[in-house]
Amino acid sequence: MLTSVIVRIIGFCVGHARAVVAIGLLIAAGASFYTASHFVINSDIGALLSSNLAWRKPELAFETAFRRFDLIDIVVEAPTPELTGAATAELTQALAKEKTQFHDVANAGGAEFFAQHGLLFLPTDALQRNLDGLIKGEPLIHDLAADRSLRGLIAGLEDGLLGLQSSSNPLKLDDLARPLNMASDTLENVLKGQPASFSWRVLAEGKPAAPNELRGFIEARPTLNFNALQPGLEASQTIRRIAAGIAPKYQASVRLTGPVAMGDEEFGTIKENALRNGLITVAIVLFILWLALRSGRLILAVAVNVMVGLSATAALGLLMIGAFNLISVYFAVLFVGIGVDFAIQYCVRYRAERHELGDLAQAVRRAGFHVGAPLTLAALATAAGFFSFLPTDYRGVSELGQIAGCGMLIAFATSITMLPALIFLLNPPGEPEPLGYSSLAPVDEYMNRHRIGIIAGTAIAVIGGLPLLHWLSFDFNPIHLRNPNTESIATYLELSRDPDTDANAIQALAPSLEAADAIAGRVSKLPEVSHVVTLSRFMPDQQAAKLPLIQNAADKLADAFDPKNAQPPPTDAENVDALNEGADRLIEAAGDQKGPGADAAKRLSANLAALAHAAQPVRAKAEDAFIWSLGASLSALHTSLQAQPVTLQSLPPEFSRDWITPDGRARVSIAPKENPDDNEAMRRFARAVLAVEPDATEGPISILEAGDLVVHAFVEAGLWALLSIALLLWLVLRRIGDVLLTLIPLALAGVVTLELTVLIDLPLNFANIIALPLLLGVGVAFKIYYIMAWREGQTHLLQTSLTRAVIYSALTTATAFGSLCFSSHPGTSSMGKLLALSLVCTLAAAVLFQPILMGKPRNATPDPGV
Repeated sequence: MLTSVIVRIIGFCVGHARAVVAIGLLIAAGASFYTASHFVINSDIGALLSSNLAWRKPELAFETAFRRFDLIDIVVEAPTPELTGAATAELTQALAKEKTQFHDVANAGGAEFFAQHGLLFLPTDALQRNLDGLIKGEPLIHDLAADRSLRGLIAGLEDGLLGLQSSSNPLKLDDLARPLNMASDTLENVLKGQPASFSWRVLAEGKPAAPNELRGFIEARPTLNFNALQPGLEASQTIRRIAAGIAPKYQASVRLTGPVAMGDEEFGTIKENALRNGLITVAIVLFILWLALRSGRLILAVAVNVMVGLSATAALGLLMIGAFNLISVYFAVLFVGIGVDFAIQYCVRYRAERHELGDLAQAVRRAGFHVGAPLTLAALATAAGFFSFLPTDYRGVSELGQIAGCGMLIAFATSITMLPALIFLLNPPGEPEPLGYSSLAPVDEYMNRHRIGIIAGTAIAVIGGLPLLHWLSFDFNPIHLRNPNTESIATYLELSRDPDTDANAIQALAPSLEAADAIAGRVSKLPEVSHVVTLSRFMPDQQAAKLPLIQNAADKLADAFDPKNAQPPPTDAENVDALNEGADRLIEAAGDQKGPGADAAKRLSANLAALAHAAQPVRAKAEDAFIWSLGASLSALHTSLQAQPVTLQSLPPEFSRDWITPDGRARVSIAPKENPDDNEAMRRFARAVLAVEPDATEGPISILEAGDLVVHAFVEAGLWALLSIALLLWLVLRRIGDVLLTLIPLALAGVVTLELTVLIDLPLNFANIIALPLLLGVGVAFKIYYIMAWREGQTHLLQTSLTRAVIYSALTTATAFGSLCFSSHPGTSSMGKLLALSLVCTLAAAVLFQPILMGKPRNATPDPGV
């Protein structure tokens, strides 16, 4: 009855071909207009997962409170801490003025706060030693502050050299080797015309600057447009434009990372070379269609049919869910891949019938008689497979299943209405030769003769490979799906290796700061935890003891910072005289001594003499390299001596809001001790923290929970799909044996695909796991075509036009998806690899294994001779 209905539908469409095509084109035009006017992509990654999950509720509560997912992290790096601080401060101020692009902008390091109160965070004994040293160095500080010029620097150098002659001074010339060499390094860069800078802070600390001292952080919360594929692109462009005018004068570089920048660059990577790859793919697909159909008119019919179905599916998808998400938008790829399969099956069968009958209309109807039932069953089974994702909590795939499932029904509908009408109107030329593969007759005969042996050998090989599934892995780390060469990811990976950045921290939301400190006390005892931060960490201890010490030093150094003591700027001639005098004093200090101090003194002497003989702009550049940073360091020193009592109320608002909400809820940041690139280490870290604080969230917890959700969703959907497809097959085939003959090759293809992923070291991940519904959809369609042909009584299936249709359908789909392998986006590339692998396996199972598994056919279904 089903076949009869389909034949009548096709007959009607052929009889009213012009009207059917016109209606189809009008539907396509209307759907295209609706899609264009309502097209929206919700690029919010958080929208891919259900908000009703138990582990998502703490995450959403934390994000609502602190909105850490909405940030662009701006990393500023310069050669010295002074340049880094100045560049970061100026860029922060400039970005804060862009009110339309940013909700707020903050110096994440709390630079101003720590500049004034940093001394309070030192242990009391260390603070006392530092302040004593500053008080002893008051004469030098006074001289440098009073004469901020090359002349003043030489005067300070001479004071230091004179101090070596004092019997009470324990310092020797070798002790000055480091500062003398630092000065020479800077001067030599100046004399060579290279960028030069001198850090007085590094000089005072007595060691090279740590990476975090040369790195400034700005947190910008941009205005995001989730209707765009790159929601923060406009904000990022604004940052780069403003940074281009600020960074060069500080010899600084500016890089963007953080959730928004990483997401935007990921989508940009996906688009990279997409047009070129798409055109190449289309060309290859057209070539394969030519090999399959041998007719430009048939190819045109297929293309128009697919485009009509695709436009209708896109419009229906937007009508159902309002906006595509970052996964559901792949419905178009799935539709084309499987929709082309339906069209190829029909067209290849039409060609075979046209060869036998010659008459166009009769060949179109006869093709419908032979493929109508298989196409119906394949479409229903494929749709059932996709609809099986609807109940899952993985919203991205659930919506993909909803749209793709409806798309399969639309593809089937157009294949028995629009396609036959198009073929009739375009009237492709007749077929002079049969379409089967007669050359495969020996292979067909060999497989029939050794049927039992091939089945047994295949079973042994597949079962023997089952232990490989023990090593089947799911890569939970989403960073591995992104291009490590992009700026945002490379910067994130660099920062994640720095334990001071807390890039991989777990977060917790406490009802109060006291509760946050209690959580910190519990989790800090875990061996998997490196350190825990709450707002209380920014409250110095023993302030009552430290503040008098700082005030005492400020009083004794007050005269050094008095602007009344400032000397008038020297002339260039005075600077030249000072440089020559400084060079002579260094030679005198070195004398006949040997060692690093004498070598450094002679080196600096030569550089000072060279600078004295250079042009005035060179001296101006040298003065800028030393004096600007001197002013910054003296200003920072003076500011640090103005420390005041620190209370919760006195903390900067932009600093506090990162750690406590207006209603008093507090943030706890928990950093891991082990390697963040080690998935198992992060799993241990997450489990250990959850055992102590069940409401902890973000970081490794969110990643692992999302991974478990994805795996569970696909397992759940897979079971529902197999159950629904099996039930559908039984309702149509009415034989348990025939159902098994259809599902066993499908299961075989799935198992072999997973075994091969282990052998080629291709772990499953958030991206490539989408290949599994395609394997299910295409795979069950191929198996249905063979089981229906077998039930009709066809033999030697390897030689038939059906095999031709299946092979070229698989090649077309494999080309479309295989092109993803060449994407520069690792996630997309891995998806292409798994898609290609699964298609090869399902094709082999359908063409080589299923026919011999079915064996000799039963009685053929009578041909009514339509």
